[in-house]
Amino acid sequence: QVQLVESGGGSVQAGGSLRVSCAASGRTFSSYTMGWFRQAPGKEREFVAAISRSGGMTNYADSVKGRFTIARDNAKSTVYLQMNSPKPEDTAVYYCAAGTATAWPAVRFDYWGQGTQVTVSS
Repeated sequence: QVQLVESGGGSVQAGGSLRVSCAASGRTFSSYTMGWFRQAPGKEREFVAAISRSGGMTNYADSVKGRFTIARDNAKSTVYLQMNSPKPEDTAVYYCAAGTATAWPAVRFDYWGQGTQVTVSS
C-alpha cells in the first residue's frame, strides 16, 4: 500500500503559477505510475495528468496541455503538478493518485490522496 498527501494548494490569479505536491509513503514510490485528477463543484472527477514510473513518459488532458507539467522525484517520493497560466475553470480540488499502467497511457489508479483546493481568480 501507499499513502498520499497533497500540499501546495491555494489561491492564484489567472495567468499566474502554482505548484502542488504529493508526498508518498509506504511501498516503493518508484513502482507506481502517478497521476493527478481534479473535481470541480457539481462536476465529475476528471483526469489531469499522469507520469510513468521512471518519469520518461507523461500524458495530459487536452484542457491543460501546454500549461500544466507533471514531474516526479523518486528520491523524494514526491510527484508535482506545475500549473502555469491557470484559468478560472481550473478551480477544483486536485487529487494525487498512484497506480499501475496496464497499457500506457491506460492506468489503473488504486490509491488516492485526500485532495487540495486550488482556486483561480480572474
